[in-house]
This record gives sequence, C-alpha cells and structure tokens, in this order.
Amino acid sequence: MMIFNFKQLKNWANGEPDNDVLDTILYDRTLVWLTLGLAIIGFIMVTSASMPVGQRLTQDPFFFAKRDVIYLILSFALALLVLNMPMIWWEKYNFLLLITALILLLVVLVAGSSVNGASRWINTGIVRIQPAEVAKLALFCYVSSYLVRKTDEVRTRFLGFIKPMCILILMAILLLLQPDLGTVIVLVVTTLALLFLAGARLAPFIIGIVICAVGVIGLIYFEPYRLRRITSFLNPWADPFGSGYQLTQSLMAFGRGELWGQGLGNSIQKLEYLPEAHTDFIFSVLAEELGYIGVVLVLLMLFFVAFRSMMIGKRALDATQHFSGYLACSIGIWFTFQALVNVGAAAGMLPTKGLTLPLISYGGSSLLIMFIAIAILLRIDFETRLKRAQAFVRRTK
Repeated sequence: MMIFNFKQLKNWANGEPDNDVLDTILYDRTLVWLTLGLAIIGFIMVTSASMPVGQRLTQDPFFFAKRDVIYLILSFALALLVLNMPMIWWEKYNFLLLITALILLLVVLVAGSSVNGASRWINTGIVRIQPAEVAKLALFCYVSSYLVRKTDEVRTRFLGFIKPMCILILMAILLLLQPDLGTVIVLVVTTLALLFLAGARLAPFIIGIVICAVGVIGLIYFEPYRLRRITSFLNPWADPFGSGYQLTQSLMAFGRGELWGQGLGNSIQKLEYLPEAHTDFIFSVLAEELGYIGVVLVLLMLFFVAFRSMMIGKRALDATQHFSGYLACSIGIWFTFQALVNVGAAAGMLPTKGLTLPLISYGGSSLLIMFIAIAILLRIDFETRLKRAQAFVRRTK
C-alpha cells in the first residue's frame, strides 16, 4: 500500500529525510486537481443539460444529476482502491482482465439492453454496465504487457506485430456486432500508437494502418446509417431536419455561446432540441452556456490531463518500468483521441461517433473506467517517484 511504502522509505533513510525528498514520492498533484476540476464541471453541466429530459422521463429534473452523484461517489471509492493496487498486479492479471472483457462483450450481445438500436449495456438491476468501456482498459493492459514480453519480436518480426492485432480484431468484431464503431476506432488508434512507441517496424505499421483504414471505410460504405452520418457531416444544412439534425442543433448551440456564453442554465438547445444533450453532445451545451471562454478552459484542462499522462509514461519508461510506461502512454492517447472525437463531432469537424467526453459526459461506466485509469496513472507516478527517491536515499547514505 502507498502509506506503507511511504513509512518504509522513511525507515530506509535512517531518520527523517529532507522535505524535498518526501515531496518527490507523493503523487502528481496537478493531475489530481485537473481531474477533480473536470469532474466538477462535468457534474454541473450534466445537471444543467439533463433537466428537461429528466423532467419528461421521470417528472424529476434532477434525476440524472442524482445518478451522476452516485456514479461520482462510486468512482472516487474505486479510485482509492485502485491507488493501493501495485502495478505488478495489473501486469500479472492482464490476461484475466482481457478474458473478462471478452466474456462481457459476448454477454451483451445475448442479454444486453438496447438503446437507440444499439445493444451496448448489461442491465444488472442496479446499474447498467457498458462492456466496451471495460474492453478499452483491458486491451491496453494486455498490449502493454505484450510489448514488455515481446519487445524484440515486435521490433524485428512481422509476426510480433500481428499477434496483438489479432486480439484487437476479435474485440472489434464483438464491438461491431453491437454496433459500436466509435470504440473500435479508439482501440485501433491507441493500439497502433502503442506499437509505434514500442518501435515496431515501419512496413507492418503502414500495412496495419492501410488495412484498418480500408476496413473502416468499408464498414461506413456498406452500412446506410453510417454513410448518412458521413454525408450529413459534410453538409448538415442539406437536411437540417433529417440526417443533419443533431449537427445543425449542435452548431446552433456553439453559435449562441459567443464569447461569454448565455449563462449557466440558460441553454435553449438543451430543451430537447439537441438530442443526447447530457451525453454525446454535452460539449455543445457547455459551449452555449459558458461560451468561448468556457470551451477554451475545458479544452486546456483536457489537454493538460493528456499531457501529464504522457509525461508520467515517459518517466516510467526512463525508469525501466516498461509495463507502467506503456500503459500510461496508452491512457494518455486514449483520453486524447476520445476527447478529440467527441469535441470534433460536436463542433462539426468530425462525423458523429457516440463517444463520451472523458470525465464530463453523463455515463456511469465511462466515468468509473476513466477514474480507474486516472488512479492507475497516479499509482504509476507514485511508484516511479518512489523508485527515484529510494535511489536518492541510497546515494546519500
């Protein structure tokens, strides 16, 4: 446990070490404050954006806000638990986590509850679990462990590149049966980025990108609703009350926001003009109510969370903690890309993909997994700092 390690270090130092040494072994305070800030902003925006739909569905305008509080409490509790789990546990049991995720993806196809034509949730009676969110963390843990075990093979042999891609393809097939193309794209981009960071040969890397790109284009071309999303994204005003409805309403929200916004709670688009205002398009409501200033502030916070994640990964790799380093980098890439897709879709720069905005959008599974990922980052940072502090203590004896 973290407290045990902290006291143990004090003993190793033969007395009270310098305060600067103590500071180096704690945690990334910046990441903690950024996460708390985004969670608070998310709760405020979920409360504001969900009131109309909550009133219509349950006669309680704070229905989704109350559920979001419960998810936040569960997320904090789970994060505290994960903080005390050493990274060796994640490396040792990554395959078990992967198998669990695959089983959940199979279960959701058989017994999943359907929302808007997609079977992506398992209803347990108390909470609804979205296996796709678990699958992200499970796959990144597995790939990080694989890269530690097979680094030379990945860098020198084509087969080393193909093996993790086979697991990715299996998971992608199960996700596409839901269907959930957005999660598949996040998994593909993050996995390829990890293989690139690990030093995979350029030829198989390019082949992998081309195959994935052709596959995504094929999935879009041969599925009418996906093709409509692409065409409506290119020109949403051609059919503003049909295929382009979501995007045109979202763009109206951005336009009304101007510099300072309409004020918290004063959004018009959230009055059920904009579908999924508290989930997929919460950034549009944020832009309308908080304006350009609010948008820039939130984007900067999201950027710095991703930046801190990559820096934690780099420090872990420099300290020869390769599994932790790869996993931290994968979390940073995942966080960045998912935020980019959500914001890009809301702003009309990318097609709608149905991905949540990390730590802000309403969604229990997404919030829980994101907090677990942040807790893992803090644990990685703690172990890296602890290792450096131990080396410092040994040198000063």
